[in-house]
Amino acid sequence: MADTAHPSAARRAVNEERRRRWRQAGTYAALTVVTFILVFPILWMISVSLKPTTETFSLPPRLLPDEFHWGGYAKVLTDPKFRTFLLNSYLVGLAVTFLSLVIGTLAAFGFSRYRFFGDRVAKLFVITTQMVPTITLLIPYFGVIVFLGLYDTLWGLVLTYLTFALPYSIVMMNGYLDTIPRDFDEAATIDGCTPLGVLVRVLLPVALPGIISTAVYTFLLAWNEFLFALALTRSMDMRTVPVGISMMVGEFGLKWDEMMAFSVIGSLPVLILFMLVQRFVVGGLSAGGVKG
Repeated sequence: MADTAHPSAARRAVNEERRRRWRQAGTYAALTVVTFILVFPILWMISVSLKPTTETFSLPPRLLPDEFHWGGYAKVLTDPKFRTFLLNSYLVGLAVTFLSLVIGTLAAFGFSRYRFFGDRVAKLFVITTQMVPTITLLIPYFGVIVFLGLYDTLWGLVLTYLTFALPYSIVMMNGYLDTIPRDFDEAATIDGCTPLGVLVRVLLPVALPGIISTAVYTFLLAWNEFLFALALTRSMDMRTVPVGISMMVGEFGLKWDEMMAFSVIGSLPVLILFMLVQRFVVGGLSAGGVKG
C-alpha cells in the first residue's frame, strides 16, 4: 500500500510543479506583451524624432532609420519659442509644487494633530473636491482668472493648478503625518519646541518620502496639463510644453521629426525626476494612503 502511494504522491508533485511552471511562463508572457505595448510608443516616438519627415511613413516601417537625423533636435534646441515653452513649464511646475507643499503640509498638520469644530466636514470637503471633473470647471475658472486680471499670465496657471493639486497634497500629507507617532510631538514639546518647530524640525524629516511623492505628483500635474494652459493663455510667451506640442500641428503639413524631438525633450524632465525618486514615491504613496 505504501509502495503504491509513494509513486502517486511523486506524480502529483511532478504535475503540480509542471502546472506551476506553466503558470509562471504564462505570467511572464503576459507581462512581456504588456511591457511591449507600453514601451513601443515611446520607442517609436524616439525613432520618428531621428528620421527625416520623408521616412516617417515609409513602408515597411522601420524602428531604426538608415541614418540618424538630428535636424529636429537642432531646430527645437535653437528656436527661442521652444526654450520659452520649456522655461514656462518649469516655472509653473516648480511654483505649483512649492506652494502646494507649503500650504498642504500646514493644513495636513492641523488636520492630523488638532481637533476643532468642523474638522471632519472640512476633511470631507477637501476629499469631495477631488471628485469634481476638471473639465466642468473650465468656464468658471476662465471667468475668475479674467476677473482677477491674470489671464495670459503664468500666475493665472499657477493659481489654477494649485486648486487642483492642493486637495491631493492635503490628503496625502495628512495620511502620512497620521502614521507618525505623537510621542515625537510630545518629546519635542518638552524640549521647548513650538507647534511650528515640531512640524519643521521633527515631523518633516520623518515625512520626507511623503513630501517627495506629493511633490512629484503636483509637478507632473502642472507639467502635463493641457486644457487650462490652452484656454488661459493667448500669447506665445505664456505657452507651456503641452500647448507648444499641439501648436506644431499645422494646417497644411506637420514636421514629425521636430514634433517628436520636442516631445522627447519635454518628457525627459519627468522621466529623470521619477527615476531619481521612484523609491520615495512608492513608499510615500503606500504610507500616505493608510489613513488618507
